[in-house]
Amino acid sequence: MEAAAKVQRQMVRLRGRSYVAFVFVPTVPIQDWLQEIDATIARSPGFFAGRPVVIDLSSVDLSQSGIGHLLSNLHDRNIRVLGIEGVEEGRLTPSMPPLLSGGRSCVVESSAPKKAEAKAVTKPTSLLLESPVRSGQTVIFPEGDVTILGSVGSGAEVVAGGSIHIYGALRGRAMAGVNGHTSARIYCQKIEAELLAIDGFYQTADDIDAALRGKPAQAWLQGNTMRITALN
Repeated sequence: MEAAAKVQRQMVRLRGRSYVAFVFVPTVPIQDWLQEIDATIARSPGFFAGRPVVIDLSSVDLSQSGIGHLLSNLHDRNIRVLGIEGVEEGRLTPSMPPLLSGGRSCVVESSAPKKAEAKAVTKPTSLLLESPVRSGQTVIFPEGDVTILGSVGSGAEVVAGGSIHIYGALRGRAMAGVNGHTSARIYCQKIEAELLAIDGFYQTADDIDAALRGKPAQAWLQGNTMRITALN
């Protein structure tokens, strides 16, 4: 009987699943950085709720208590941290999120060697969607461009490694160039977006010129600034 039980026992089933996480890179003074987070939340309430967040501490030198204080401040803002990067493991306590490694950065630094690496990235492929992206749906295609023949509803999200082309209205969120493609663009026939982002630089609905709303538009990066203009 015991041998039969061993034969029937099934192995634990493990599945892989990937998520697009926001990576926060705190800068000093931390209080000023937190005020920028507050401003973002004020412009787009609930935007970070339920989303994976990773904290990259490589730009600051925080003690163990300082890290704990930062995590507490983020928790008070309903931002739950999935993991931590850029810090020695000894500075983390067992109650803190785990130390992560091997993540693919969404922002290319401005140094010359990094730019050379960016040029070596394989040219993105493309994804074509013939149906609209409805409210609450998420499309993630980090390998390249995304083309949508319909509209993107309010509360929907499109994430692409390359450019995003929308042949209808964009009422939700569009994030292009997430793997460091700074030349990526966002095109739409009717801009009513909640948020636009390219290579980590973003603008919310309040930042978009009211004169452009409801009209064809494109967004691209000019240095570290996102430009949004009419699409002629």
